[in-house]
Amino acid sequence: MSHLRPLHIGDAERLAELVVRSREFLAPWEPLRPDSYFTLAGQQEAVALSLKSAASGLTEPFVILDDEGEVVGRINLNNIVRGPFQSASLGYWLDREAVGRGLATAAVGELVTLAFDVIGLHRVEAGTLPHNLASRAVLTRNRFEQFGYAQRYLAIAGAWADHILFQRLAD
Repeated sequence: MSHLRPLHIGDAERLAELVVRSREFLAPWEPLRPDSYFTLAGQQEAVALSLKSAASGLTEPFVILDDEGEVVGRINLNNIVRGPFQSASLGYWLDREAVGRGLATAAVGELVTLAFDVIGLHRVEAGTLPHNLASRAVLTRNRFEQFGYAQRYLAIAGAWADHILFQRLAD
């Protein structure tokens, strides 16, 4: 069973439910979000922006599905660069009730296969906070290798945070 499905505008209602339910759980791992993000309108806007970016070839947005086919999170290839680089960055999140079931590992594996075999990328990278052991394990299980350490890489939870950088190459 696939744990991925392309994102569509109709997913906004379910995603709004998930981000509200998981707001505190996700807060340490994500940028600060305005209160409007945690509403149906906010998720409709986020989905619409993702779909617009996808139409421009800059992202490939998906939802993560559980074993029953229920939406439990999002996963994206972001910042797709073509030409001699053929690279993208990977980002994902799961609802707090869906963690620990192998869903992130499965979704990352499926998206990396799609990135290499269908989209034609050469490289997928991902960054994670040094203390996010669960995310590091997901990447390691999917044969990502650490290639760097970026100081003050992203603003997470209101502060510039260091990240460990991972990559996986198509070959």
